[in-house]
Amino acid sequence: MKIVIVGAGEVGFHVASRLALEDKDVVVIDNNAEALCRVSENLDVQAVQGCGSCPTILEEVGIKGTDILLAVTDSDETNLVACLFANILSPTTIKLARIRSEEYLLYQDALRQDPYRIDVVINPEAEAVKTVVRLLRIPGAVDVGEFADGRIKLIGVHLDADCPVTGTKLVDLKEKASNKKILVAAIIRNEKLIIPAGEDQIQEGDLIYFVSEEKGLKAALKIFGKRAEPLGRVLLVGGGNLGLKLARALERLSIHTKLIEKDLDRCRKLAEHLDKVIVLQGDGSDQGLLQEENIQDMDVVITLTGDEETNILASLLAKRMGAHKTVTRISKFSYFPLVSAIGLEHIVSPRLAAINTILQYVRRGKVLSAMALKGEEAEVLEAVAMETSDIVGKPLRQIPFPKGALVVAIMRGDEVIVPTGDSVILPEDRIVIFSTRQSIPQVEKALMVKLEYF
Repeated sequence: MKIVIVGAGEVGFHVASRLALEDKDVVVIDNNAEALCRVSENLDVQAVQGCGSCPTILEEVGIKGTDILLAVTDSDETNLVACLFANILSPTTIKLARIRSEEYLLYQDALRQDPYRIDVVINPEAEAVKTVVRLLRIPGAVDVGEFADGRIKLIGVHLDADCPVTGTKLVDLKEKASNKKILVAAIIRNEKLIIPAGEDQIQEGDLIYFVSEEKGLKAALKIFGKRAEPLGRVLLVGGGNLGLKLARALERLSIHTKLIEKDLDRCRKLAEHLDKVIVLQGDGSDQGLLQEENIQDMDVVITLTGDEETNILASLLAKRMGAHKTVTRISKFSYFPLVSAIGLEHIVSPRLAAINTILQYVRRGKVLSAMALKGEEAEVLEAVAMETSDIVGKPLRQIPFPKGALVVAIMRGDEVIVPTGDSVILPEDRIVIFSTRQSIPQVEKALMVKLEYF
C-alpha cells in the first residue's frame, strides 16, 4: 500500500511514524525544511520538500500509483487544493482531508463530489468534542473508546488505593466480578504497556484498559472502585472553535455551563451563538476570577485554549482550588508521557482524534473504526470478520494470532461476547482487537485473507 501524506506537522509526522513500521510505502511532502528534517531523521519514509498542493510535486511522488492521499496540513486551503489535483491526476486514489473551517464544513457534501471528490473530511475539533463528551459521561475514566455503535466500550481507568480488586489475578477477576462481561485488555504500569495473561495481577497505580458491554458498564466501573456521580456544573476555559463546539454540545445535554474567554470581541460572538451558556470575559488562569466563579463547586473544568502551557496551568490551578475533575487540551504528543507525572487527570487532543479517524481508513481488511491509545504503542481496531479470514471457524486458542494482539470482544447480531480461548469467530461477526503497534501488520493480514503462518 502506498500512502502520500501532505503535511509534516504533528498529525502528519505521527501518522507516518505509525505507518512506517507497517511495511507501507509512505511519502511525506512539506514546504518546511525543519519539519521534513525531523521526518527524515526519525522515520523510514520518503521525505519530499515542496508544496503538497502543487500538481507537479504530486506527479513527482507518483500520485497515480498511490492508494491513499492524506492532506493534513494546518491550512484548509492547501488540503483542499491537494485533493483537487490528486483527483484530476489519480481519480481512484482515496483522499482524506483535514478541514477546520466552519464555513468549509458547511459544504461537506459538495466536497465529496467533483472536482474534489474527498472521500473523508476530518474535522479534529468535532472528533475532540465527541471524546470529551464520552469522558464526561463515564466517571473515573481517563480514556474511552466506543465500538459496535456504542454497544462495546473500551475504558481506561487508574486504580486508586481503595480499589476493591487491587492485587487480584486476572484469572480470578471474573469471580470477583460476579461473571459480569468484562475483560482487561491492557495494563500500563510505570509507563510500560503490558498485554496481560491470566496470572498477571492488577496493582495500585496501574492504568488498566478493560472492555465492557454498555449495559453493564456501571457495574463494571464499580468493580474498579469508580462510582457514577451526576454531572451538574462545567466550566470551559477558551472560546475558540473547540470551545464553541463543546459549549453547544453541553447545551444540548442541558448541562449548566460557563465559558471564560480572554478576547472581548470573541466573547460577543460566542454570546450570539450560545443560548444557555454563560460567557465571561477574562483569564482562565486568574486565581481571583476562578474564586469569583466558585471553582470549588465545579464538577468539571475543561481547558481548551490554543496555548498548551495556559491549559496545563489553568487545569492544575483549578484542581488545587477544589474543582472535582479537569480535562486539559494538549496538542504536543511529546507532552503525553508527562501527563500523570505533573498531575493532569484527563487530556483531550484534537490531533489524536484526527489520527484515530485516519487510521480507520488506512487499515487493510474490513476495518470499521480504530483508536490509538494516548502516548502508547497500541491500537484498538473494530473490524468485520471475513469468511476468507484465517481467524474464523475455530476456537481462539487454536488461532496463531500474533504476539501482542488480543481479541477483546465479539458482536454477533445483537449479542456482545467477551471471548475466552474457546470462543469461535463466525463470518460477519464484528470483532474488537487490541494490538501493540508492532503486531498491526500481522493483524491486518489476518483480517484480510487466510494465512499459513504469521
